[in-house]
Order: sequence, then C-alpha cells, then structure tokens
Amino acid sequence: MDKRGADLIFQVISARYERGATIITTNTIYKQWARIFNNDATLTTAILDRLVHHCETITIEGKSYRMKDNQESGGND
Repeated sequence: MDKRGADLIFQVISARYERGATIITTNTIYKQWARIFNNDATLTTAILDRLVHHCETITIEGKSYRMKDNQESGGND
C-alpha cells in the first residue's frame, strides 16, 4: 500500500475509534503490519494502538475451509 493509502486507512480507523465497532480480517500477524503500511512504523503503531485498545483478537488455526471443499471435489474447479 502506498503512503496515501496508508494515511487514508489511518483516517478511517481514527474516525471510528471509540465510536463504533470495526471488524478487520487478515492473515498477517500484527508485527508484520508495517510491511502493509508502506513500512511506516509510526503510522502502523498508531493504527494498531487504536485497533487493539478495545479489541478482541481471534486467531483461527487449522486447515482452510475452502481447501477442504476443493479437496473433496477432486480439486478440479
């Protein structure tokens, strides 16, 4: 994501902070988020600070549900 995109995401998250629920899904762990946000550690820290302040992080482990369906059908979609 470029600098402008990262700044826009920050603005959305800041505007939502303590005003309403926000759900974000990702397959990237928090300590790797700086790579997503243009390697801007300061911006990433600010985003995470707002997101995790009142959050509940749910980690889902195991095999992919979609991969299970693909394997059952023979993988020929």
